[in-house]
Amino acid sequence: MRRILLVGLMAALSLAAAPAFAAERTVRLAVENLACPTCPYVVKQALTRVPGVVRAEVSYSDRAAVVTFDDARTDVAALTAATADTGYPSRLAEQSAR
Repeated sequence: MRRILLVGLMAALSLAAAPAFAAERTVRLAVENLACPTCPYVVKQALTRVPGVVRAEVSYSDRAAVVTFDDARTDVAALTAATADTGYPSRLAEQSAR
């Protein structure tokens, strides 16, 4: 009986600790089809609507977006899908540790 309780307690503690592993992550996306200086506004709006995105900066001159997000709530696939859905396909360019 004691062993069952101990296993149950350990399982509960490991589940409770899982959110502690989530971290803020920053990625750089190469964004296609940025044809005018107002295009980054559309891309930024699409990115900031993704749940978990903390910040998004989009540069017309660099043809890139730097996005900071909670990796427990979203991932790079969701970010690239959001930009593609608005007509601006993107891909992971590089990662920076944060």
